[in-house]
Amino acid sequence: MTGVFGRYLDVDLGSGRVGEREVPERLYALHLGGRGIGARLLLELVPPGTDAFAPENALVWATGPLQGTGVAGAGRHAVLAVSPKTGAIADSYVGGYLGHELGRSGYDGIIVRGQAARPVYLLLAGGKAELRDATDLWGKTTGEVDEVLRRRHPGVRVAAIGPAGERLVVQACIVHDRSRAAGRPGLGAVMGAKRLKAVAVAGQADKPLARPKEFARARALFAQELMDEGMKRFGEFGTARGLTWLSEMGILPTKNFQDGVFDGASEIGGERLAQTILVDRETCAGCPVRCKRVVQTEFSGRKVHPEYGGPEYETLAALGSLCLVSDLNAIALANELCNAYGLDTISVGVAIAALMEASEKGLLPERVAWGDGRAVVEWTEKIARREGLGDELASGLEAWARKMGIEFAMTVKGVEVPMHEPRGKVALGLSYALSPRGATHLEGLHDTMLEQENPSPELGIRRRMDRFALADKARVLVVYENLRSYVNSLVLCAFVTRDTGPRYNHGRIRELVGHATGLDLTPKDMLRIGERNFALLRLFAARAGMGPERDGLPLRFHEPLPRGASAGRPIGEAGFAREMALYRRIRGWTKDGISRAKLRALDLEDLGA
Repeated sequence: MTGVFGRYLDVDLGSGRVGEREVPERLYALHLGGRGIGARLLLELVPPGTDAFAPENALVWATGPLQGTGVAGAGRHAVLAVSPKTGAIADSYVGGYLGHELGRSGYDGIIVRGQAARPVYLLLAGGKAELRDATDLWGKTTGEVDEVLRRRHPGVRVAAIGPAGERLVVQACIVHDRSRAAGRPGLGAVMGAKRLKAVAVAGQADKPLARPKEFARARALFAQELMDEGMKRFGEFGTARGLTWLSEMGILPTKNFQDGVFDGASEIGGERLAQTILVDRETCAGCPVRCKRVVQTEFSGRKVHPEYGGPEYETLAALGSLCLVSDLNAIALANELCNAYGLDTISVGVAIAALMEASEKGLLPERVAWGDGRAVVEWTEKIARREGLGDELASGLEAWARKMGIEFAMTVKGVEVPMHEPRGKVALGLSYALSPRGATHLEGLHDTMLEQENPSPELGIRRRMDRFALADKARVLVVYENLRSYVNSLVLCAFVTRDTGPRYNHGRIRELVGHATGLDLTPKDMLRIGERNFALLRLFAARAGMGPERDGLPLRFHEPLPRGASAGRPIGEAGFAREMALYRRIRGWTKDGISRAKLRALDLEDLGA
């Protein structure tokens, strides 16, 4: 198979050895890249039950066949490891420029194992890789590290942890290009446990392609078709534009998911952001959309710098509506602090909202008031620095909630619920409840996708479906999860893939994949690859002891929302349980893993023992 180099850089921090690991061509044909190859490597290298902070855990940076080729939306890569939140494999996807450089490095990814005796960084440039001393970088923010390494090694792109990752804060992420986060599984803390401060990459190798001329034509056509009026509008306002829409639909996460309508939504939405603090728009390698926000402002006497980008939808909701904060300036400062310290904004927002509710209920000695922008900024720093109660939260929101005996910490399998309300998107709720990696909004289906005629005929989804209806959602969810898993193996941006409606473009994407790899995939092949790679996560989770008893939603989602267009519609527990059981049967999931029949169907029999 072309479109890949056939090898990963293999780094042992304990010994300081830097070598290569060949990946058999058969595995590329089965898994393509990204999630698939990354998870397969972790299944081979990391024993189930391994503590996330142990030297035996491995971090994997993974690309797919389109990275390094200039395809719009392919300026991304995946980072995978055993997560400190779940104890199972979790993958995170991040944009910017490092993925493009890694796709031109001569390697398809990087495996990092062991633990360094002192802080180090990995330099991969000029076709050579080496570990360098990072003692002088330890304690610095992600922006400071980015500046130092790009000055020291011209042409590199940098992924770094901040002080939060060094302190093993489980909300810590890996920040790329100062403003892109490989976020929610806590992989920044894994990197901190390894004493790996940063990875710097500059590529110079041309990726081998099966049909280069045809690929170049298809790449140009893909970008041309992508930039219709709707996408131009999306680039103008970014993901933040959806905030006011979701409030109007009654499903904007508000007051720790107690409400779906935020009265201050218009004050923090994409239009207001563009009118006030937006100063520029950034993009990722090869992408013409330019959807990334860049802001400049100040809050409480502190400046917010454009170098750290600006808040996207998830951040505006997590640090805004979820905490009843309607001050864009406060949210922008908290967003910058998260990027600088290396913190996931969703995880931090959900933790602070739980604090606010606990304070309101008299469960804390501290006063943490709803709507207090200063409190959001203050607690972001307390979590990053492990100060006071922030230290407990930094060890995990779910563990803190168990200690406190509270049921309003909004997590699934230890992972904070993202900013999409499942009471108005019930199939998304199924995905939250059942995913081996914990609650995630990027696994495939948002029910609003189905509120149109003939959503995805190529996938066999031809019937319009109501976003509140549970019946038959398990079957449909599996299809879209398999599709997204395939896309995550290509490591394409979710915003350049159109899964439903007249703009559906997976035929064009398969054409690109064929010209790159020589594999001319059918729709059935595409879904089968996705299902196979999703199964890898389930296999590891089951071996690590994550059984069906861990599946489910926070109790709050089985209660009705109080107002708005989605009011009075809780997720019925009995119907939800039936759909979860149906989902497991479709996937061939058993109590202890995956049935042998399903493993045979997915060509994974060798992993069945």
